[in-house]
Amino acid sequence: MLKNKTLFITGASRGIGHAIAMRAAADGANIVVASKTTEPHPKLPGTIHTAAADFERAGGTALAVATDIRDEAQVDAAVAAAVDRFGGIDILVNNASAISLTGTLETPMKRFDLMHQINTRGTYLCTQKCVPHLQRSANPHVLNISPPLHSTLSPRWFAPHVAYTMAKYGMSLCALGMAEEFKPLGIAVNALWPRTAIDTEAIRLIAGQDARLKTRSVEIMADAAHWILSQPSRKLTGRFFLDDEVLRSAGVTDFSRYRQLGVAESDLMADFFL
Repeated sequence: MLKNKTLFITGASRGIGHAIAMRAAADGANIVVASKTTEPHPKLPGTIHTAAADFERAGGTALAVATDIRDEAQVDAAVAAAVDRFGGIDILVNNASAISLTGTLETPMKRFDLMHQINTRGTYLCTQKCVPHLQRSANPHVLNISPPLHSTLSPRWFAPHVAYTMAKYGMSLCALGMAEEFKPLGIAVNALWPRTAIDTEAIRLIAGQDARLKTRSVEIMADAAHWILSQPSRKLTGRFFLDDEVLRSAGVTDFSRYRQLGVAESDLMADFFL
C-alpha cells in the first residue's frame, strides 16, 4: 500500500524508526534514512548505511543521508537530497528522540538542551522543511512518535523527569497544532505511542536486559504506523493513537506474536505517559 511512496524517517537506523521503515520497504517504498549515526556505536547497533542495506533487502529503495536534526542546514540538505533522488516526499515520520529520566537537579542543561533540540525542535524543524513537498503529494502524512495529550496533565509524568516529559509533550503539541494548521493542505498530522514498553536498545540501557522480557516487539509499532500512513490523509488527522488500539480497529485480535514466547499479556510493562 506504500509502494513507490517516499518516507523521510528521522532516527531510522535502529529501533522503532527502523521497524517502521522495514514495514514500508516491504511494500516497495522509498526510504530516506535521516539519522546521525554513520559509524558503528559502541553501545547501539546500526548506522544509516546498515539500515539502508536492510531496507533494500526488504524490497524498498533507500537513501542514507547523515542528518543531525538539530542543524537546520543539514535538514535542508537532507530534504533536498530526498527530493532530488525520489522527486518528492509523501510521508514524514518524526521518530528521533533523546531521553534522560532524571530530575531537575540531576539534569545538566546540556542534556536538557539535547532533548528539547532533538524532540521538540527537531520535530518542528523537519515538519517545517518537509511541508512544501508534502503538500504536493496525493496522500501526505506526518506521524510523530509521541504520547497522547490528556485532558488533564498528570504530575506523575512530570515530577520524576520534567525535562524529558516537556520534550516529548512538545512533539505531541506539534501534532495537535499542525494537524489543524495543515488541514487545508490535506496533510494529515497524527501521533502514535505504544501501550507497552517496546523492545529497543533504549529499554536495555535504561531498564536492563531483563526488562526486555516485559516488552512488545517493535513490529507492533511498525504495523500500527503502516495502517495510519495508508489511510486517506484528509479523513484521518489530529489523532493520538495507541498501537494496539490501531490494530484492533484494523481487525487484529491476537497480539501474541508481538511478545516473547511464554510471556503473558498481563506481564507486560506499561509505557510512559499512560
